[in-house]
Formats: sequence, structure tokens, C-alpha cells
Amino acid sequence: MAAVQSWACLLLWVGFAAQDKTPDAMVTCVISEECALPCSFQPGSKETIEWFRQEVMVYKFEREDGGSDSADSSEEEEFFEHEQVAGRASVFQKLISRGNATLILRRSSLKDRGTYRCHVLTSQGEHNAKVIVKVAAPIRALSLELSRLSGYEEMKCTAGGVFPAPRVSWATEPQTFVDLRPVTRIMADKQGLYALDSRLKRLDGQPDLVYICKVTTSYGGPDWTASLRERAIRGAAGRDLTLPCFAPPYLNTPFLLWSFSTGKDSAHILTYDSRSGASVSSPPWDEHVELDGFRVPFGDGSLRLMDPKQERHTGRYTCVFSLPHKTHTERSDVTIDDPAGERSSSEQPSYWWTVGLVLAGLVAALVGLLVYKKLKGGAAKTRKDPEEVMELHQVKDSPADGILTESSPLTVEGASGPSGQRTVGPPDGSQLT
Repeated sequence: MAAVQSWACLLLWVGFAAQDKTPDAMVTCVISEECALPCSFQPGSKETIEWFRQEVMVYKFEREDGGSDSADSSEEEEFFEHEQVAGRASVFQKLISRGNATLILRRSSLKDRGTYRCHVLTSQGEHNAKVIVKVAAPIRALSLELSRLSGYEEMKCTAGGVFPAPRVSWATEPQTFVDLRPVTRIMADKQGLYALDSRLKRLDGQPDLVYICKVTTSYGGPDWTASLRERAIRGAAGRDLTLPCFAPPYLNTPFLLWSFSTGKDSAHILTYDSRSGASVSSPPWDEHVELDGFRVPFGDGSLRLMDPKQERHTGRYTCVFSLPHKTHTERSDVTIDDPAGERSSSEQPSYWWTVGLVLAGLVAALVGLLVYKKLKGGAAKTRKDPEEVMELHQVKDSPADGILTESSPLTVEGASGPSGQRTVGPPDGSQLT
């Protein structure tokens, strides 16, 4: 029986000890925002609440009489604030009688980091609790742009006002076997917040790659991802043109935004919400663009540009798929060419007509010269016919040799020489000497 009582007393003591020991609380405060340090106790009266940071008192609240939280109570209240939290610290006075001594810190900063201890003294006893406070500045935005300031094309990933120091990683889609070697700089400002600047040289010979920049923090906040693809597209005026835009597989049912820029001015084209299926386009683009809403939830946000004009529709088109903490951007530099013959000579005269006329004149002159030379050469050949040359030769040589031609009246028909040729002689038959 005595043994049973001893075990019962031991278990009861362990139970009370367990109730008195409160596990440490972990709180992460966001810079410039309000932060609550929890502390609860067994309600009583004549409460005295003290908060210590690194065993230095930073706040104290004391109520002398009673325990009522009503506005008509005559109790006296006093509080103390250390210069570190002056004007920023308070407790919910109306909740003290209910056992709530939570400390509220406004406009949190990096100086608020550390271990805090809540000490409460009431008519019912004493209570202590520890709170470990971390301070973080989460990523608010992540930017990924194509830069040419270094003399070559590089992807530039930036984020600012972050604590603790972020970590960055790069990837491509589709994945390449090239070793990516980004140059990353992380620097702290006067407030202790970090700025990230990471740059990756664009890979040669692979213009259609998607570059992905991923940034994380060590306090377990959400990861941020930004991806970018740049391309150049040419089209013809009056001919429909498709502007491609495809989201990476890690974006599920995203929000879609299309915009247009000429370098100075930017215009909204349309937006599409994949969850609701709602699409909103802005005039006058609603007459020139078409989007297949059934494809957007599956990552195809391609835009059809109808009847484009050279001056009005040449520029940069930007397509952005977005979800919380994730964005994918595709930029297309579009050039709309004017087909040959579409503009009249009166609207835009061209010197090529003059050049064409001059060349046609030169060709005609050359052809005429060749024809003239050919005709001249043919006439000369006709005058030098072999039979005509022989007759002229016989006429020229007859008076000198004493030989008469067949047309001479001295010609005797039927006589022939030894060679069968006809010869002529005197009428008396004598032979010429």
C-alpha cells in the first residue's frame, strides 16, 4: 500500500513539473511589419508582466488592484519601455485577466532578433516562457531580363531587400549539357538587407532556350522562380501571324497577360484567367488579335495577329504567365514587312524604277549592236563567194595571156584541147603562138 502511494505521489509531481515547463516558442517576424510574441499564464489578480530580451528588461506592465478589464475599474496601471522598443511595444491589456500576456512589436527590424523571456507574477503564482525571435525580409519580387550592357547578351536575375542572404540557381528548358557558370553578387545595404544580382551569359547557337532563375532563402519562405525566352519574328502586312507563347510545365492554370511596346509606350492587349476562363482585351487590339482560351490552361497562350499593318504592329510583344512566386515571360520582337507592290509609286517613289529603265536601255543598245555586226559580217561573206571570185579572176587575166572567154566571137564550139577543155584559135585553124 505504501509503495502504491509513493508511485502516485511521484506521478503527481512529474505531472506538475510538466505543466510548469513550457516549450520554447519560435517566431519569425517580417521586417517593417507587426509581430506577436505569445505568452499565456494561469489567470489571477494583481498581474505584473515583464518581458526580457537577452535578460535585459525591455517592457513591463503592472496592475496594482483588482483584476477587472472594465473601463470603470479604479485600478492603477504602470508600464515601462526600453529605448530599443520605445513606442513599438505593447500588450493587450483587456486580455490580461484572461491569461494572455502576448507582446506586440510594431515595425519589426533586424535589431529585434534574439531570445525573449516572458515573466508573469500574479496572486496565483509565477510563470515563465521563452520565445526565440527570428527576423526575415522575404522576396517581394524577382526580375529576369536580357541585358547587353557587358558587350554580349546575358540573362540578368535581380531581387532586393531580402534577409537572410538568398541563394540562386540557374537552369534551362530544355536542359542542356553545357556547364552553366553564372556570376552572382550578393551585397548588404545599411539596414542589413541583401540585394541579389546574378548574371548568366546567353548560350551561343541556341536562340530558343528558356532560361530559369530560382531564388530561395534559408528561413523556409516560398521559393521564387522567373523564366524568360526571347525570339525574333518576321511577318508580312495583311497576312495573319501567330505569336507563340508556351508556359513551362511547373506552371499550372496560370494567369496570362499580353502587352505591346514600341520602345517608349506600352499598351495592354489582353488578359486571361485560366481559373475562371475570363478574357479581357483592349481596343483597338480586340479587332486584330485572337486567343484560344481552351489551350491556355494547358500552357499554350499563343496569340493570333490578324491583318497586321507595318507601322502599327511592328514592335515588341510580351507574354507573361504568372502564379504566386512564379512567372514565365516570352518576348517576341516582331517586324511586319510591306510586300512588294503594295505601295504605289505616288505614295513612296523608288529609285529602282530609274535604275530598271537605264538597264533596259543598255540591254537594248547592246542587242542592236550585236545584230548590226552579225548582218555586216553576213554581207561580207556573200561578196566573197568562190565562183564569183573565179569569174573575176578569169576576166582580169584574159587580155594579158591572149586567151578569150567563151563569150568572145572567136570561140569555136566543139573543139577541145587535150584535157577536154574547149580552146579557141584563128579562123583558119592555125595555132596561136
